Amino acid sequence: MQVPFDLLRRQTAPDVMAVADQVWEKRDHFIRWPREALLLMPGIVRIPYHTYSDELKAKLRAAKVAPDSRSNGPAIAAFLLAGGERPTRTAVGRSWSVHHIYDGQFPVGDTILRAVTDGRYFTHSAGLVAVHPLADALADEVPYFAWLLRLEAFRRFRFDPDHVFSHE
Repeated sequence: MQVPFDLLRRQTAPDVMAVADQVWEKRDHFIRWPREALLLMPGIVRIPYHTYSDELKAKLRAAKVAPDSRSNGPAIAAFLLAGGERPTRTAVGRSWSVHHIYDGQFPVGDTILRAVTDGRYFTHSAGLVAVHPLADALADEVPYFAWLLRLEAFRRFRFDPDHVFSHE
């Protein structure tokens, strides 16, 4: 199956599409990828609170990554342990969101993975990006932008859990 990028572009208002194009053109200013692909905690899905084994806590601390028990904490830990950077926001004490690029939105074909409910992908760094708030909103609202992120994950890591790009 091919991703209908032209159709996805037409589903978005032209003014919004122009913003999405500008952000994508300057994506190095708005999106941070991990350096490597790794699955940190196989079998784990998003729940309100998580626990870490003593061994994993030690590994994270050695890498200067704080184990976070909150719902997205393991995914953030996977992203950081894989060499991802999470810039700070203008608002004091906040950082860019870590976004699952396979979030169950904008299917092409019958289904699309929702990584937070699948233990093979919730803490897989290849499906995670740190995004500036503008890019985060675009990933949630603009199907074309969301699929550009997925295509880039395929290019960087051959990450294609729905087997959309690997069959093209």
